[in-house]
Amino acid sequence: MSRGPRPLTALKEALGIAQKRGLVQANGENPESLYDFAIVSAGPVVFVRVKYAPRVIVPDADIADNYRDDLARLGMLPHDKAVSRELWLRSRHGTWRFFRLTAGGLAELSRDGGLRTVPSGTGG
Repeated sequence: MSRGPRPLTALKEALGIAQKRGLVQANGENPESLYDFAIVSAGPVVFVRVKYAPRVIVPDADIADNYRDDLARLGMLPHDKAVSRELWLRSRHGTWRFFRLTAGGLAELSRDGGLRTVPSGTGG
């Protein structure tokens, strides 16, 4: 997936979602940045990359393939229990999906950062 223009609508909405999870520190508009913003709270520090997705109700394997470059950038950040690296996707219809990059691949999250109980890619 090409970098393309910054997803301004998605970023604006994402900041609102992020503020419910903690203090948000925006990373600025550097196109080479590894993440768009960080969330600091009592839990792990979260580094978030926000992208527009033409389709968000697809299997995780498609997400991993379509956003390979963004996931590789997030993968450059340190990872341990105190750090979460997340990819947030927004469709043109305003549907969101949230993923955590783990050592084993992607884990789907709920809007508040908890692990989803519905299997990924099923649209549930």
